[in-house]
Amino acid sequence: MQATVRTVAFQGIDVLPVDVQVLVAPGTIAFAVVGLADKAVGESRERVRACFRALGLALPPQRITVNLSPADLAKEGSHYDLPIALGLLAALGVLPRESVEGFVVLGELALDGSLCRVPGVLPAAIAAQAAGRGVICPAVCGGEAAWGGFDSLADTDRPPIIAAPSLLALINHLRGQQTLPAPEALMADDRATYPDLSEIKGQESAKRVLEIAAAGGHNLLMIGPPGSGKSMLAARLPGLLPPLDAEEALEASMVRSLAGDLGEGRLSRRRTFRDPHHSATLQALIGGGARPKPGEVSLAHHGVLFLDELPEFNGIR
Repeated sequence: MQATVRTVAFQGIDVLPVDVQVLVAPGTIAFAVVGLADKAVGESRERVRACFRALGLALPPQRITVNLSPADLAKEGSHYDLPIALGLLAALGVLPRESVEGFVVLGELALDGSLCRVPGVLPAAIAAQAAGRGVICPAVCGGEAAWGGFDSLADTDRPPIIAAPSLLALINHLRGQQTLPAPEALMADDRATYPDLSEIKGQESAKRVLEIAAAGGHNLLMIGPPGSGKSMLAARLPGLLPPLDAEEALEASMVRSLAGDLGEGRLSRRRTFRDPHHSATLQALIGGGARPKPGEVSLAHHGVLFLDELPEFNGIR
């Protein structure tokens, strides 16, 4: 008994396809996950077991092998839980194999069978749309996935998005026993105002320079003694910039999604203002690490990055 479910791996903002191949065959009782999986992926075996037990299901006393293909690509993160579980259900005949074909699946399993938020759903949804595939994800990520360009209610030819609160609800939906509502693409409430230049008394030359920098997209180097108003002026720069257009908002939200910082999956047209402390490490500033994540420079995309006490930052002085 074998089944394959499509998911993704992330390399920076690049989304790479990964096939989760599940084989249930006679042999020594085991549950092996192969394909260069990290510890979080290896631990998915216990989450899948506990989730099945919560649903009243039991793994068969056979050898279960899960292969993450391509095998030479590093797999990181907990979003492999749901595709492994669906692959097992399809291999065991609980779900029809064709019900999970044509989808990109992401999601973390809780021990009670509910589905938890995972980062990277927005770029994964955009990549899935480009490949003509639908998306299966947790309900808390549904609004994020909807921004990938899907609208299954408006056009039946477009791949659908299935955002399920739990594995049980997802099984019932795929078997046609219930219908999950299509998620909506929502915008964040951006009515909150930025700090305004009108609150600054004096500093006419500095305010004029700030307006010129905002109009031309220039960098600024502020030099002055403590208390002269550098931070106060910098905090008001985003308010001089126009709201993000649709393409810019999508680009900025993709970076925030990979960082797990998209909140309720609502896109915002506000310009971000990042103000890291000078004790921040080089990885925190530019991103990277053993498990690469966006740094402050990337999170300030289409916004403002303010480096207070610039000579004190590691690697600059």
